[in-house]
Amino acid sequence: MKADLSHPVLEAIRGRTSSNHFDPAARLDEVTIRLLVAHATEAPSAYNFQNWRFIAVQSASRKQQLKEAAYGQQKVADAAVTFIVCGRLRPHEGLRAAMEPFITLGHVDEDAVTAMVDDATATYAEDASMQRDEAVRSASLAAMSLMIAAEALGLASAPLGGFDPDAVHESFGLEEADLPVLLVAVGVKAAGNWPRKPRRKVDQVLTIV
Repeated sequence: MKADLSHPVLEAIRGRTSSNHFDPAARLDEVTIRLLVAHATEAPSAYNFQNWRFIAVQSASRKQQLKEAAYGQQKVADAAVTFIVCGRLRPHEGLRAAMEPFITLGHVDEDAVTAMVDDATATYAEDASMQRDEAVRSASLAAMSLMIAAEALGLASAPLGGFDPDAVHESFGLEEADLPVLLVAVGVKAAGNWPRKPRRKVDQVLTIV
């Protein structure tokens, strides 16, 4: 197999870097914000749970609140928008609704979806640890898709794991089932950013068995 390394998706993956400095004067319109989230939701999730939620923080006052919850990280205030990416607990409860369009299109019948829901409920309903793990997985995959989309649109991004989840929960009125997993700052890159940091060589991280 001869890979086309110039494919735009591969170029976006290689080109993406985490930015610490954003142009504070730059703004993103609602169309672009929605486009980023639309591509974030193309990420995979177990059972097609789609157990994620996004809060786009863009007003100056709300960004200041989020900056405080993120231990004063200036990029939260300077980025055009910072997304709070949440995974949703109790994912089995929303599975039937998530699968309804698939039934409508005729790809699966009611019995098959009922079996999926029953299996997912048996797996997750009484296991808080499984719910949390799945929420983290789903939100992380969605966040990565969002950052690749941002790169493809010529925007800079940065994932932030350093924040107080309880403060985010309280300040932004998150629901009980919302688990804030990552913040993703998106905007226009400013001067002063480092170049892309080196990655370990494949042979250092890969074992083929």
